[in-house]
Amino acid sequence: MSAMDDDADTVILGKDQEDRPMTDYRTDQSDMAITHSEESAFPALTVVNFAQLAGAVSQDYMNSVVFKVNDHCVRLAVMQGEFRWHQHPHSDECFLVVEGELEIDVADRTFYLKPGEAFTIPAGVVHRTRSHARAVNLCFEDRKAYADVVFEEREG
Repeated sequence: MSAMDDDADTVILGKDQEDRPMTDYRTDQSDMAITHSEESAFPALTVVNFAQLAGAVSQDYMNSVVFKVNDHCVRLAVMQGEFRWHQHPHSDECFLVVEGELEIDVADRTFYLKPGEAFTIPAGVVHRTRSHARAVNLCFEDRKAYADVVFEEREG
């Protein structure tokens, strides 16, 4: 299922992870690459190197669940560009930037996050994420957050 890193007992994303069905929620959906997964990539009691996972992503956008923790999940998101305006009616969403810079737009304000910075969007708040260059973040949210996501059409 996953490949073991030769340098340590660290699991890295294997080929079978790339074959899982995913949905593309980006604004520009012209690239038909697999970009989104709700299936947990790794079981509990597994050491995962997020830098290796992110480094293996060549797409402009990829978002997948790495771990499930009780009724929440930890996602790895790699992006360059912008994600659609949306909200999660029943789930807060916490972003932790690990590489690059991430912009989070809400209503009439933009928040700028750098590596090591985190930000939480409360449930029901319409927002979008974007980056001008490659950005990597971890997202912590309810496992069902994408089951009831509501997308909105907005200008800019």
